[in-house]
Amino acid sequence: GVIGLNGQVVESPLIEKMTRAVAHRGPDGEGVLVETNAGLGHRRLAIVDLSADGAQPMTAGQGRHTVVFNGEIYNYLELRAELQAHGHVFKTNSDTETIVHGYEQWGTAVCERLRGMFAFAIFDRPRGRVMLARDRVGKKPLYYGILKQGTAEESLVFASELKSLLPD
Repeated sequence: GVIGLNGQVVESPLIEKMTRAVAHRGPDGEGVLVETNAGLGHRRLAIVDLSADGAQPMTAGQGRHTVVFNGEIYNYLELRAELQAHGHVFKTNSDTETIVHGYEQWGTAVCERLRGMFAFAIFDRPRGRVMLARDRVGKKPLYYGILKQGTAEESLVFASELKSLLPD
């Protein structure tokens, strides 16, 4: 992903190039979301929800929050039931959707409830921010850095493999 700092626009070709750099990690699909100052890309290896409904980036909450996720949430069925009891409506059978609804319910405290191996980014449109998280043991990596594209233009870049941060 790329988050524009200092108000610059994120370019779609950069996200696409970063995503292509890890094509070997996800032969089952790819997705890209680019907004003014944020871009998320994903390569999919379908494990939990094999249908097209499990594709990422995944948006929920009437378009308020979008997630990209690498890993597996072992307790997603229990969390899903708890979230449904709070009124959340699920459209997929994926563990990914549990993360985004969990963020809507508990905010950043969703990480305390997740059991599994994971790294993810949630784009929170109303707040204009992105939350990056990974599992406590670090089983799924999350690399990040600052990309300088000009004299004053900077972006936060992040990925599950270093090669995405240096796609040339």
